[in-house]
Amino acid sequence: MKFVDEAEILVAAGNGGNGCVSFRREKFIPFGGPDGGDGGRGGSVWLVADENLNTLVDFRHQRRFRARRGENGAGRQMTGHGGEDVRIQVPVGTVVINVDTEEVIGDLTTHGQELLVARGGDGGRGNINFKSSTNRAPRKATPGFPGEERSLRLELKLLADVGLLGFPNAGKSTFIRAVSAATPKVADYPFTTLSPKLGVVSIEPHKSFVIADIPGLIEGAAEGAGLGIQFLRHLQRNRLLLHLVDLAPMDGADPVAQVRAIESELERFDPELLQRPRWLVLNKADLLPEDERQARAARIVEDLGWTAPWFVVSAIGREGTWQVAQKVFEFLDGQRQAALDRAAEEAPWDPAASDRA
Repeated sequence: MKFVDEAEILVAAGNGGNGCVSFRREKFIPFGGPDGGDGGRGGSVWLVADENLNTLVDFRHQRRFRARRGENGAGRQMTGHGGEDVRIQVPVGTVVINVDTEEVIGDLTTHGQELLVARGGDGGRGNINFKSSTNRAPRKATPGFPGEERSLRLELKLLADVGLLGFPNAGKSTFIRAVSAATPKVADYPFTTLSPKLGVVSIEPHKSFVIADIPGLIEGAAEGAGLGIQFLRHLQRNRLLLHLVDLAPMDGADPVAQVRAIESELERFDPELLQRPRWLVLNKADLLPEDERQARAARIVEDLGWTAPWFVVSAIGREGTWQVAQKVFEFLDGQRQAALDRAAEEAPWDPAASDRA
């Protein structure tokens, strides 16, 4: 299935039903008074996050969604039926943006989460609502209110713990193959990865994390060059970035310059990405003699002034990749534990719980 991570749709809620003008007509009750009921509420439109979906491709075929209007009120004080709501399934990780205002309406990050994107119109009021001591036979009713209508842009940001980034042919797809069961395409030419791929790295039973292979970036990605502008947004959800660099580029490129170029693109797209934890993974060590690997890696790290963790690996030979995966899990596990500790500290003190303890 083709990966689609952005789509535009039009959603329209149902209008409210009209109020009714009616009078009670029964035998022996000539002046029964008004009994016109209210109109029913129009149906609303909701987005629902579904973990079984992983693409927005369905919205390339259906772009318009409209809920039913409410039924009109009727005599005998009968309120019209409300219109049925429309629920649209979207992948977990979908960001919803109002096209007209560029306002972010919501972010669906958990399975089953619902977001109201178009509210149905209220029903009109029947003439029973307008009777009074001075107006005992009102012939007034109000029409239903219109439902909301919006153009929405849906953007899918993959939910992964770790994101791989780097230049094309840095070995990202080979690395994710080495540490997970994912099988992205691997070839000896750039841009073999045309869409993000997810892999689950299992350290041991009940200890795992999700890693995302993002298509290769090139200079100018933040302005639309290459494929990067389509997929840079997926890095915004990752808690850790692994920056893969070819230790010995066949074209003689400078690994230090490549790292700086990627950093520049991250800063232009979202400066916060540069503040995120980022580790350096120097790949393709198998192309160098063993006595040269560490020396060249140390020189690159020194030229970069790199202070974060760094590793020398051969993804194709699976040398050093498992050690990287273990260190990543330890880092993520430490983050989770720190978040739990902070939540416990910020929780209000419960004297009853203290007494029970």
